[in-house]
Amino acid sequence: MIGDRWGVRDGEVARSYPCDDFVTASAVQAWRGVTVEAPAELVWPWVAQIRLAPYSYDWFDNFGRRSPRELVGLPEPRVGERFTAAGGRKLGRIVSVEPGRQLTGTIIGAFMSYVVVPQEHGTTRLLLKVVIQTNRLLGIGLSVGDLVMARRQLLNFKRLAEQHQQ
Repeated sequence: MIGDRWGVRDGEVARSYPCDDFVTASAVQAWRGVTVEAPAELVWPWVAQIRLAPYSYDWFDNFGRRSPRELVGLPEPRVGERFTAAGGRKLGRIVSVEPGRQLTGTIIGAFMSYVVVPQEHGTTRLLLKVVIQTNRLLGIGLSVGDLVMARRQLLNFKRLAEQHQQ
């Protein structure tokens, strides 16, 4: 499908993600990934902070409000909590979490898993998989739109984690 992969390796696409457990017949599956030059324990708090803001294009998906650029010391996420926020509105809910490893949420019928994978030399792979059950035509539009937004989000998490390790 157009726009279904960005920054991921074949093995990362083939692996199982927690979001797979929530959608039995998905029309859209999209994988995104980025290497972060920081250890997983510095990447995870930024992923967990998605509960406060979308971290992609704030002018668009956060109605001009700036996503926090500092960690605010949130407690670990828990199943049932709100997943994210946009423009001050809480959205979605967390459906699965393994602190330090993965956060899976749902919003507007889509399920997404953020997976933090420690690598050698203090680096981390930050992976995202999105699944949604929808018709194929709408799925193409969703996949391309998600590519733009998710790419920006992962790059923002990367930049923030790398900046704050120094």
